[in-house]
Amino acid sequence: MLQLFQPGDTKSFRRVVRQEDCATFESGNVHPVYATFALGRDAEWCCRLFVLEMKEEDEEGIGAALSVEHHSPALVGTTVEFKATVTHILHHTITCSYTAHVDGRLIASGTQVQKILKKDKLKLLFSQYSS
Repeated sequence: MLQLFQPGDTKSFRRVVRQEDCATFESGNVHPVYATFALGRDAEWCCRLFVLEMKEEDEEGIGAALSVEHHSPALVGTTVEFKATVTHILHHTITCSYTAHVDGRLIASGTQVQKILKKDKLKLLFSQYSS
């Protein structure tokens, strides 16, 4: 794992909220706003931007934790600006905090944790759970 970042370093990502990002379940569409689960997916992507630069050829990142605190809605068509900040790196674990804003309004915040592991180790781990 390449030690390229330190606490306080940031990455950014923008997402235009699409219809497929809305809260939709087996019973149908709940409302036309950015779903918490889609927001979590995009927050994890923003934090993963660090991992993409840190992992070596024989390594891969894997999510270990994600928290999402939804503060206000984001409507379809609005642009959400994510900002991830490294809070700490311990061994092969990278922890980030993130915020998500629409036009300067905070819509979500939380934390995300990823581990960078050898691909062989991940393959072995996953094989233990395959049928």
